[in-house]
Amino acid sequence: MSNNSSEFELPNIRTFAEFSQKADYSLMDSLRADPKSTKDGHDHQPRQVFSGHYVPVTPTVIPTSEYIAHSKNLFNELGLSHELVQDEQFRRLFTGDITVASEPMRSIGWATGYALSIYGTEYIQQCPFGTGNGYGDGRAISVFEGVFNGKRWEMQLKGGGPTPYCRGADGRAVLRSSVREFLVQDYMQALGVPTSRSLTLYVSRSETVRRPWYAQDSKSFDPDIMVDNPVAITTRVAPSFLRVGQLELFARRVRSNTHQEAFNELRIIVSHLITRNYKEVIDQSLSFSDQVVELAHLFRGRLITLVANWIRVGYCQGNFNSDNCAAGGFTLDYGPFGFCELFDPRFQPWTGGGEHFSFFNQPAAAEANYQMFTAAIRPLLSNNKDALAKLDHIRDGFAKAMNQEMESMWAKKLGLIDYDANLVNELIQLMVVSKVDYTIFFRRLSHIPEELNDLKESFYVPSQGQVDAQWISWLQRWRDRITSCGGDIREKSAAMKRLNPKYTWREWMIATAYREAERGDYRLIKELQAVLSNPYDEQSSEVGAKYDRVKPKEFFNSGGISHYSCSS
Repeated sequence: MSNNSSEFELPNIRTFAEFSQKADYSLMDSLRADPKSTKDGHDHQPRQVFSGHYVPVTPTVIPTSEYIAHSKNLFNELGLSHELVQDEQFRRLFTGDITVASEPMRSIGWATGYALSIYGTEYIQQCPFGTGNGYGDGRAISVFEGVFNGKRWEMQLKGGGPTPYCRGADGRAVLRSSVREFLVQDYMQALGVPTSRSLTLYVSRSETVRRPWYAQDSKSFDPDIMVDNPVAITTRVAPSFLRVGQLELFARRVRSNTHQEAFNELRIIVSHLITRNYKEVIDQSLSFSDQVVELAHLFRGRLITLVANWIRVGYCQGNFNSDNCAAGGFTLDYGPFGFCELFDPRFQPWTGGGEHFSFFNQPAAAEANYQMFTAAIRPLLSNNKDALAKLDHIRDGFAKAMNQEMESMWAKKLGLIDYDANLVNELIQLMVVSKVDYTIFFRRLSHIPEELNDLKESFYVPSQGQVDAQWISWLQRWRDRITSCGGDIREKSAAMKRLNPKYTWREWMIATAYREAERGDYRLIKELQAVLSNPYDEQSSEVGAKYDRVKPKEFFNSGGISHYSCSS
């Protein structure tokens, strides 16, 4: 599943002028701007936005910018020359200076509003006005949309300064969170998990912001000190950044009859979602009602597959609200995320997340988001009983479809042809008892070992006696299932290794990288980028010794590593 840059065409975009010619602004051309917005985009103070799909806004440049890294895989995929990262105009654009835009580019960006629901409950108190009209992209500003090699991409600055949705904050992102988001998007892509992508990462060498964080070696649950952080901008890229929460916002306005264009605005944004994210799979000759029903079916499939992939690779979203759920069916908004090291079904790295957003509860969180999605598009079918019945049938089938996908995932992860509930459930219990490292365990299991000792290097605590006997019994029954189907066991092992990565995200390594970056040393970031770009490969013995190992004891219950707030 790892990326191979040789699959892509040779770079043919070598200058900023050539890059600018790829511009094509479907969002600004298809959707409606807030009628009370300014024409020049100087719209940086918190305010209520009552209508329109987006607010034109200019980003705020980070001063004294310095290049840290770019995604080689995405550059190759887009056909961009790697030399572009040092091009003056390219660097200025992706550090917040949109005045460099040349036609057909536009010298203005945009931010969007959205609603918030948590596990199917609507909230408005996160909005400073208590109305829900001030909640949205507070520091994420899209600055470019274009078509590269036949595919449409939107490019968005994370940390690009305040917007009307900033809720009084500074609109900045700190280097720590920017490094995390930049690296993890590349990593998820390499894992084969649908995701937003990373383009570039730049830091300011003169501007800092103050944030609560953890003291060195802190064991505190909540941040215990204030820290001055360098600001940074990472550019994330996706076919679109439309979220379930956006559709919810317009559906809420329809239900409350906020203004006379509310229904039309909902219809327009759903139509835009279909065009942006489902055009290749939804027949445009269908009636709009049929397209909406097909959208519900396709999004359900994408969301279910996405969450099954998350659990396959050990990822926990941490805060899977509707506003963090991409309507295109990919991973979005890497804030309080983490990867499970010591296996725990209740793993949750974010101090504000609670068990409801924990590792094994992600299917339930996804279903809640999907319920809000179907409720949001439901008004568009109000005059079509047949379409409404189909929508309800699709919605009500979510849990069964999710369960089938999870069973398929576990079967493949274990190298089985068919799902075996007893085998999987017993394995999960043993993994909890023996405190296994999630990634190392499944990678060692992918070798299809005959001896328990071959798995014990993934255990955080020694096992013996009755637990060992249970492991030996389980291992024998599992091997019997693997071998009873015939076929080359080496091929089965190879297939398992293509699903069970060798290298995972380990926060204690990432923390070292962003701390070194704060001192101007970016070598570890680049090293991690290289290792995580090929997570299924064995790589060198030196890489294995450094990155294929369990979490050291000193990092358990460590503030900022084993758990962290969303102070980004």
